[in-house]
Amino acid sequence: MNRLVLISGCSGGGKSTLLTELGRRGHTIVEEPGRRIVKQELESNGTALPWVDSAAFARRAIEMAIADHTASGRAGWTFFDRGLIDAASALQYLTGEPALERLSAAHRYNRSVFLTPPWPEIYTTDPERRHSFEEAVAEHDRLLATYPALGYEVVVLPKITVADRADFILDRLRAN
Repeated sequence: MNRLVLISGCSGGGKSTLLTELGRRGHTIVEEPGRRIVKQELESNGTALPWVDSAAFARRAIEMAIADHTASGRAGWTFFDRGLIDAASALQYLTGEPALERLSAAHRYNRSVFLTPPWPEIYTTDPERRHSFEEAVAEHDRLLATYPALGYEVVVLPKITVADRADFILDRLRAN
């Protein structure tokens, strides 16, 4: 059984908070490549930022997500805040480069992918997330179509407390 689990979906939908909760419970978590890249680029005055050079940003996210996936051979569940498919989907959307299917086939995750739905009541921007809620919803809608096309089962997370969301995911994974 593939124990590498993606949590994806709408930006600002509570993914990072949920990953923190799963980590608190002893599971291995992998921080979102995009946030790590933005921090690095801001610290070094780089240009691979989604609001400066979105294609360069997506390519860096793909590289980082492949490295994360490759390094994640631990026992137990490993939860990813986004991952390779999100980055490759973004690059394909931006440039038309058809790498999504090839990369997805080479680096598989657990069949169940958990998506956070648009949740305007908790959406905020910050120095690393500058896009609008409408842009976040459009991204979510693309991912909602992309994952099933690649053979994944999409499970949209309910809008419940963080602890209840963590329980929901763990219960769902145990049942599979």
